Amino acid sequence: MTRLDVRDVPPMNRHPKIHDAFEELEPGEALTIVNDHEPKPLFYEFQAEVDAFDADGYEVERVESDEFVARFPKVEA
Repeated sequence: MTRLDVRDVPPMNRHPKIHDAFEELEPGEALTIVNDHEPKPLFYEFQAEVDAFDADGYEVERVESDEFVARFPKVEA
């Protein structure tokens, strides 16, 4: 499982960095991101644009007021 903490990444660079990390995954793996807000817009973006994204397997947990951990699974081959 790949874990990516984007809280220190400038906002305009976050989505491209996350997309790149997701692309590197093997089918059936998941990308876990740590963000300072709920990544709902990113979820919708992945759902609309990334065929390999398993939207049904998406999970998000609010750990702290400024820490959200989200799991973006890649569809198995």
